[in-house]
Amino acid sequence: MAGQRWDMSQGAFDQAAKGTAGRAQDLGGLVKQLVEAAAPLEGKFGGEGKKQFDAFKQNVDSVAASLNAGMAHLAVGQHGVGTAMNTAQNEQVTTAKQNMGSAEGQSAAARRFRGR
Repeated sequence: MAGQRWDMSQGAFDQAAKGTAGRAQDLGGLVKQLVEAAAPLEGKFGGEGKKQFDAFKQNVDSVAASLNAGMAHLAVGQHGVGTAMNTAQNEQVTTAKQNMGSAEGQSAAARRFRGR
């Protein structure tokens, strides 16, 4: 991850949340497709591998639902971070403007004082 850049601009986290939410259903669907794709191989292996695959096959709906729910929670978290970042940026701008106005007022007052 060295050198990786993160987009921290306003709206970036909301955009990421939308992408994550859209991919949530895809992930569960891919897990189900895995079972379908492996169907031709079922008669070709046995023992512990077959036992584990059969257990996975029985739980595929639960696994897909868990993955989908996890991705949905991730999207909610991304949205929350986005809201916090947007609020922080807005507050930073407001504070900077207030401080600039205060500094300008103090500068004008100092000029008036010196002019007396």
